Amino acid sequence: MSVPQPESAEIPAFAENEWPRPFAEDLAYLRTALVNVFFAGKAGDRNWVLIDAGIPGWADSIADAAARRFGEGARPSAIILTHGHFDHVGAVATLAERWDAPVFAHPLELPYLTGRSSYPPPDPTVGGGAMATLSWLYPRGPIDLGGRVHPLPADGSVPGMPGWRWVHTPGHTPGHVSLFREADRTLVVGDAFVATKQESALAVMTQRREIHGPPMYYTSDWGAARRSVEILATLEPETAGTGHGEPLAGESLRMGLHALAFDFNRLAVPAHGRYVPRPATADSEGVISIPPDVPHPLLRLAVGFGLGLAAGVAIHRWTSGGRPEPRPSDLAEASRRGPRRDA
Repeated sequence: MSVPQPESAEIPAFAENEWPRPFAEDLAYLRTALVNVFFAGKAGDRNWVLIDAGIPGWADSIADAAARRFGEGARPSAIILTHGHFDHVGAVATLAERWDAPVFAHPLELPYLTGRSSYPPPDPTVGGGAMATLSWLYPRGPIDLGGRVHPLPADGSVPGMPGWRWVHTPGHTPGHVSLFREADRTLVVGDAFVATKQESALAVMTQRREIHGPPMYYTSDWGAARRSVEILATLEPETAGTGHGEPLAGESLRMGLHALAFDFNRLAVPAHGRYVPRPATADSEGVISIPPDVPHPLLRLAVGFGLGLAAGVAIHRWTSGGRPEPRPSDLAEASRRGPRRDA
């Protein structure tokens, strides 16, 4: 079974180089290299909201896009974070200070935004692509926004976004949220599910449109991630903006989302991985426990190559020095020890 691939016919047309790109009546998005940020609202100062803040170094580009959409000097009434991974908060501190804007996130996400806890380590053994393999290099935080960050209202409302409500969609992170507007069934989902295979560098570069579960390498609770997709599928969205990939719309979106929810374990969960047997656990203070690491196949290959190289060096030294041919036991011992330090 494969996930039906969504079409883009229902998304408003835009010029090829138009950024930010509209995808609903009062919504537009900007791709910051590998992740999207969203602009919600109308022109004018404090009449709009920024959702997520992209990767580090993109503050000026995000501010310029906001000025094009809402007017020069127009500041947001708030910045809403779906979660605190580095690629969603890279410019948040700079922009919050520049615009003197409050930041809002789920209470369970605050430890990673106030300097109290780092996220669990990424898992580079899952996904099979370059983006996943390199994930051990990605920052885990925390960042510290101090008094600028606040918990989202407990009643489910979204500051600065009348008619919207936030939905707790954990799994990718403990305090991950998605935003939903009932009037036109529009979703902004962060990374609860995505619209491209984020583990693959080629898919990221081409933005090939496919419905996928959350990015594997950064998801630390697969059971919660499955339940979150099931909740989002019941909303029957008409339009969805995801953290990665182009916006989705229409019946193909709903079919694809239902297929993902129905067969989540096969379509989204990796066969093996650090967080597959059991999740990382966290509370309002941050991470509590992390499962043990699992060996990476590339690491095993590198270790094997290193041992072979050490054995080759040992053989060369024996033969070039006029020594007798080494015995197998000597080679094994030389491989175990590695090159001599006095050579």
